[in-house]
Amino acid sequence: MTSSAKAVRTYLDHLSVERGLSKNTFTSYQRDLERYVLLMGKDLAAITAADLAGYLGRLRAGDDDHPPLSASSAARAMSAVRGLHRFAAREGLIAVDVSRDVRPPTPPRRLPKALDLDQVERLLAAPAGDDGLVLRDRALLEFLYGTGARISEAVGLDVDDLDDDAVTLRGKGGKTRFVPLGRYARAALDAYLVRARPLLIAGGRGTPRVFLNARGGPLSRQSAWTILHRSAAAAGLPTEGPRAVSPHTLRHSYATHLLDGGADVRVVQELLGHASVTTTQVYTLVTVDRLREVYATSHPRAR
Repeated sequence: MTSSAKAVRTYLDHLSVERGLSKNTFTSYQRDLERYVLLMGKDLAAITAADLAGYLGRLRAGDDDHPPLSASSAARAMSAVRGLHRFAAREGLIAVDVSRDVRPPTPPRRLPKALDLDQVERLLAAPAGDDGLVLRDRALLEFLYGTGARISEAVGLDVDDLDDDAVTLRGKGGKTRFVPLGRYARAALDAYLVRARPLLIAGGRGTPRVFLNARGGPLSRQSAWTILHRSAAAAGLPTEGPRAVSPHTLRHSYATHLLDGGADVRVVQELLGHASVTTTQVYTLVTVDRLREVYATSHPRAR
């Protein structure tokens, strides 16, 4: 066994025992590192930053035995390699961690999926009828789109968090924010709170949560996802594949539609509860794409 192979085995043992990686992640690391050792064909201590850069190029280009890797897949493979070099340097198996000088590829920025206004209207109208659970489902969907709340913030909402025209949301890290509540969301919530929630909570042990399940207990995240999935199917929206409506879809749509309507990106940042405006600015890319689409279809000399 070469010194590189021994280093890989020691590192994998470390990952398995100390880090407790899942079976799938461990298998991926093992596969990536075995390929690395085979293609490099030299001791770990003899590998240079130029060798690593060349290896990354081979991953992206592919060979007779392996197809070209996307930026995200290559970045994952290089993460395993960089972890190996970092571990070997820390353990004294090699003198220098040369992987520090090689930047992994940056995966392409994935734009958030946003529904257009017609799709939102169809989704919000999908829960039809006056049954108590239907009123709950409609209130939940209107709330998600009307506030941009995360699904965890919605199911964690207490009755005391509601004001006449605003709501207190409890986000990541225990941070709270005050978000306006639109007329449609307020009306849907009022209908649910007055006509449905008292009946649901009568069958349970009592809870301050706004959204309840059929037994009167707090609605779970999985149940909220099921409500959204069922409503999307009823509205004729995709429920499978890359364009499937997900719990974050209405949050993405909320942000995109605010920016399309002229809202300042820093205001949207506050409404979404983002710690950094950089996170919010990804939505401006969606808006730019929308501007290009409108221009291409509307301007007489766009084509």
